[in-house]
Order: sequence, then structure tokens, then C-alpha cells
Amino acid sequence: MTSTAAETTPATTSPAPGRGSFRSLRVHNFRLYASANLVSLTGTWMQRIGQDWLVLQLSGDSGVAIGLVTALQFGPTLLLSMYGGVLADRYDKRRVLVVTQVLMGLLALVLGTLVVTGAIALWHVFLLAGSLGSVTAIDAPVRQAFVSEMVGGDLLANAVGLNSTIFNGARLVGPSLAGLLIGASGGDTAPAFFVNAASFVFTIGALSLMRPEELRRSTPVARGRGQLRAGLAYTWSHPDLVLAMVLAFVIGTFGFNYQVTIALMAREVFDLGAEAFGLLSTTFAVGSLTGAFLSTRRSSRPRQRFLVGSAVVFGLLTIACGLAPGYASFAVLLVPAGAAALVFSVANNSFVQLGADPQVRGRVMALYFTCFMGGTPLGAPLIGWVSEHLGAPWGFILGGGVVVVAGLGAGLVLARRRPAPAG
Repeated sequence: MTSTAAETTPATTSPAPGRGSFRSLRVHNFRLYASANLVSLTGTWMQRIGQDWLVLQLSGDSGVAIGLVTALQFGPTLLLSMYGGVLADRYDKRRVLVVTQVLMGLLALVLGTLVVTGAIALWHVFLLAGSLGSVTAIDAPVRQAFVSEMVGGDLLANAVGLNSTIFNGARLVGPSLAGLLIGASGGDTAPAFFVNAASFVFTIGALSLMRPEELRRSTPVARGRGQLRAGLAYTWSHPDLVLAMVLAFVIGTFGFNYQVTIALMAREVFDLGAEAFGLLSTTFAVGSLTGAFLSTRRSSRPRQRFLVGSAVVFGLLTIACGLAPGYASFAVLLVPAGAAALVFSVANNSFVQLGADPQVRGRVMALYFTCFMGGTPLGAPLIGWVSEHLGAPWGFILGGGVVVVAGLGAGLVLARRRPAPAG
């Protein structure tokens, strides 16, 4: 269980936990953060769609190229996420986030400028994707740990669910806006990048307007040697956290490659344009939003068997997407697949956060993020290669099959851990 003894009590008492799906929004700081995050994440999803479409334009519809740019964007997670976790435990998280938001906004501005001036080349996209990934690798664990500072342990599960609801609400709107904007611009992706650059102003403003005295800061960890090893040792000593990390790695590597597979299905299988690609991504987001909203009802730490069950269901639905006989059935199946993806993701995130001590939470969440996103540099090019050489549907079938096997394996591990009934 999570210890709260090390958490600093805020000067101003936070609202009582209460009930309802939106109870975390009663907290002033989280309300500011969530509102700005919706705007910023909408811009982020617009950039993701624009970036994928730009890579397809520049590479001649190469599945390997789109897998590579995805790998470059998430690759730095393997190297920098744990360092971001150390920063989260050592420094003021709010100030660190202001710096990362400024940098991400500037990178989006540079990409848009290169496109609009006609100077863009594929290597520019690769370089900027890697740079964005480096900043995101620092930002993500700090952001994850900051949620608990805003709302405290009692509201953490609800806040994680609401964050995912916001993320997927943005995913619902962003791809469609990007598709429409790119289509209206005659295939020009620059407007999507400029909108994303402007969206970071809202998050920076919200962070600046927060009430620092109401944050539930944990005692900062003094600078010292061996802090990364201490975070790893802490996680390794908790088998429940290890199982969650393994599931996160497998699903993040082989299951969460929808930005690659949907793009290739749209272009190669259904021969569709940017608008339809954006709508398919939106269909997946409808399911994701539904799954995330359902997760806001949770008020306690999920059970391990729930994590295993939701992983298996997600894998089976991913396989079903690959077996869809046509565009309409594919679009329909993306809805439950998106819901299953988020049910697992939110539950696993809450499970890890609520199982970590506050003073190591930043490093534990960094390790979680490394597991969840760090496998993408391996999985995205592999799924892209399989989709390009065997057909886009096989990207879904292979990824979903690996997830199902991993989930069933985790279920066997849990079954063996249970004590034998008394004879």
C-alpha cells in the first residue's frame, strides 16, 4: 500500500474526496491543469496526425519510415525517463514542467516553419521527433508524479482516470481537426504544427497560476549517488509492481502501435485520404474516451487479476481489428479496442502509483513510463515492417497475439503465487 506519511500537508485544506466521476476537479490546481491539458493535448494529437501524414508524404508511403519516426520519438524514453524520475523526486515538479512545455512548443514551431517554407526533408522530421521524444521522456514521469501532488492519495485514482479521459477527449477531437485542416490546406501539414505550438501557452499559463501552498509536496530527495539504483531496487522488491511493469512493456511494445497500423490500413488497405485517416483515429478515440471515463469511477487500487483480464481482452480485440473484412467493420471494432486499451492503461497506471511510496514515486513512475513507452522503438519498426511486407492487417494480428500470450502468462504466474487451499 502507499504510505502517505512522507507527504507534506498543504497549508490550505483540499476539498473532501466525495463521490462522482469529476470529484478531482473540485481541487483548484487540478482544475486549472486539466482545463489547459485538454487544449494542449488536442494540439499534440493534431501534431501526431500531421507528423505521420508528413512522413508518408515524404517517404512514399513507407511503413518502415513511419515506424522509424515513431521509434525516434519514443526511443529517448529508454535513456532519459529514469533521469526524469530523479528530477521529479529532487526538484519542484511544477517548475520542471514549465521548462519542458516551453521546449516542446518551440520544437512544434520549428517543424511547422520548415514545412511552410518548403525546406522540410525526411531527416528533419526524424531529428525533431527524436528531440521531442527527449523532452517528453523528462516531462512524462514528472507529470505523472505531479498529479498526486495536486490531488493527494484519496483522489489519485479518480485524477488518473480523468487525465486519461482528457487525453482521449483530445484524441477524439485532435485527429479529426488535423485531418480536416490538412485536407483544407491541400495536404499541407504546417497548420497542424502551428496550432500545437500555440496550445502549449495554455499549459504554461495554468502552471503559473496554480496555488503552490495547496500542493501536497513530498519531501524532496537530496542529491546523491545511487538514486536510480534505489528506484530499481524498490520496484524489484515488490512483485506486484514487477508484474505491472512487465505487462506495460509487452502491451506498450506490441499492442499500442495503432498510430502506425491505422495509418497503413487507411492508405494501403482502404486507399483513403487524410480526412478518413483522422476519422479512423477518432473512432479509436471514441472507445478510448469511453474506457477512460468508465475508469473514473474507480476509487481504490485495482486488483492484479483485473490487469491480466483487461490485457487479454485488449489483445483479442486487436486481433479482431486485423481480421476485419472491410472499412466499416474495422471502424466499428476500433471502438471496443480503444475502450479495452484505456481500461488497462488507467488501471495499470493507478495500480503502480498507489503502490509506490511518495518519496520514490517519481522514479517508479519513470520506470513504468520506460516500460510502457520504451518498447515502442522496438515494436513500432517491427510492426511497420510486418505491415509493409505481409500486409497492414498482420500488424494488428501479430501485436494482439503477443499481448494475449503475455496476459495468459501473467495469469499463470498469479495462479502459482496463490497459496494452496488447506487440506
